[in-house]
Amino acid sequence: MPSGGILYLVATPIGNLDDISARALRILQAVDFIAAEDTRHSRALLDRYGIARPLVALHEHNEDRVAAALLERIAGGESAALISDAGTPLINDPGYPLVSAARARGLTVSPIPGPCALIAALSASGLATDRFAFEGFPPRHSSARRRLLTDLKDDSRTLVFYESSHRILAFCEDIGAVLPNRREVVIARELTKLYETIVTTRAADAAALVRDTPHMEKGEFVVMIAGAEPVVADAGLSAEQERVLRLLLEECSVKTAAALTARITGARRETAYQAALVLKQGAAGEGG
Repeated sequence: MPSGGILYLVATPIGNLDDISARALRILQAVDFIAAEDTRHSRALLDRYGIARPLVALHEHNEDRVAAALLERIAGGESAALISDAGTPLINDPGYPLVSAARARGLTVSPIPGPCALIAALSASGLATDRFAFEGFPPRHSSARRRLLTDLKDDSRTLVFYESSHRILAFCEDIGAVLPNRREVVIARELTKLYETIVTTRAADAAALVRDTPHMEKGEFVVMIAGAEPVVADAGLSAEQERVLRLLLEECSVKTAAALTARITGARRETAYQAALVLKQGAAGEGG
């Protein structure tokens, strides 16, 4: 059975401060302390709602060191809330070492759900949501980004990335260079904020859209790319296509019969050729 205090993972607004839940506010008011990615940034939210709990900084540069001390406090019976600068903790934000260690020690970890930029963007994108892959921030350098996009080029899931204002244009240029021109791309910017923008374009046009549209290189971005069309397995020849092929094999070589079948019936040449080999071999076996 879990013992000690509780570690709450509290989702906070990604822009509009009104998006915090009533439950999240109750938890933040009640815990012994709050671990925040940037205490100065989080203070604005807490002050807005009159929350005066002690703050502890937990960010990517200190989390390995600080997590151990926080765990001891929680194991000793204190309750804590982990918040990030925006959205759901751990989703491309600090906190993994703390949560992983807390679970390993048998401490109670309780999620308080709420805003998440990738889910908000995906839900409004118009792209398929039944299967998606979140890739976080793409690599900083173009060569590495293009390798990543090449690896994901044939993935049939919707691809979701975060990107900064400093690299959004370069990332869109890489998308255009690697992916098929007509692959659908949706760019969401400044979600829930005053200048929220969600635009749909194609891989070939994404960079131009960002470059030529005022303010499209400012803010925080979620970039979503439609999944590749699934490759349909070869269904082989239809009955009519096979009938034509059999007749041609009586008079022609395998190669010629396959080529003529493809021209006459519209079958794929490779499919016709493989079928011709099978039919020829079967006929030879029957003759022996």
